[in-house]
Amino acid sequence: MQVVAYTAQRCDEWNSFVSEAKNATFLFSRSYMDYHQDRFRDSSLMVYDHRQRLFALFPANRVGETVFSHQGLTYGGLVIGGKATAAEVCEAMTAVNGHLRKEGVERLVCKALPYIYCAVPSDEPLYAFTEVCHARLVSRDIASVVSYEHQLPSTELRRRGKRKAERQGIRVAYSDDFPAFWAILSENLHTKYGARPVHTLEEILLLKSRFPQSIRLLAAFEQQQMVAGTVLYLTPRVVKTQYISASPRGKDVCALDLLFSRLMAEPPGSQAYLDMGTSALEHGSQLLLPLIFQKEGFGARAVCYDTYEWTL
Repeated sequence: MQVVAYTAQRCDEWNSFVSEAKNATFLFSRSYMDYHQDRFRDSSLMVYDHRQRLFALFPANRVGETVFSHQGLTYGGLVIGGKATAAEVCEAMTAVNGHLRKEGVERLVCKALPYIYCAVPSDEPLYAFTEVCHARLVSRDIASVVSYEHQLPSTELRRRGKRKAERQGIRVAYSDDFPAFWAILSENLHTKYGARPVHTLEEILLLKSRFPQSIRLLAAFEQQQMVAGTVLYLTPRVVKTQYISASPRGKDVCALDLLFSRLMAEPPGSQAYLDMGTSALEHGSQLLLPLIFQKEGFGARAVCYDTYEWTL
């Protein structure tokens, strides 16, 4: 197989492959990846088979002698088509490793795509990571996920919160008022952690304009005042809560309990899972007990986000 570096001239070919791949989401589109291209040295690769047909993509950035897939994305790895076989994927990873070795790369770090995002079984890259690349698992983060088809009941605490929100007249609706939610989110992050959202308001508005059907804001209101919300990344298989936050008033009236009960009862599409995000620090080693307690109260259970590393 032949490996070539991605260039902007290949953007349409890249995006077309992403739209047909069996283990890809819109985050792998160049329209998403390139919004923060000024922060990363792009080292993405495209793999062609012996007939010069595009076989796989490897979204990546480089820092020194290390290549990451990809530090600006929630997950990464080798993106493949529906007909890719295990042997072909192993050959592709051998070619990727050989190409990067010639470029002076010494180490690869890859955040694997969790299985819930895949249209069909797609673990061929994981097999290649361990058997071809001799990768080791260096971190395992834990996400809380609800199966829409097999939902566990919420705890009484979460049901009680929902009833309180209803008594207070809280309503839940989709909204385009990202500035109002960003004010709530930014204040919470600053107060709790001295931090800021990963995306600026301008960046999330840009991404929303590029992916209007895939990025949505579900919010809770007291009369006309937003008191809580969650930014959703919608993929064919998964509803992903990218951000969750409530104002002090929203917390008082348990607005998020009502919001998530509605989201669990009425998914925005035909998705199979609701991914409520990870609940740990230090690459998964420090479990945030209050946060995961809240998510598990809605019946969510664990799906792992794994990071692999190997040397060349």
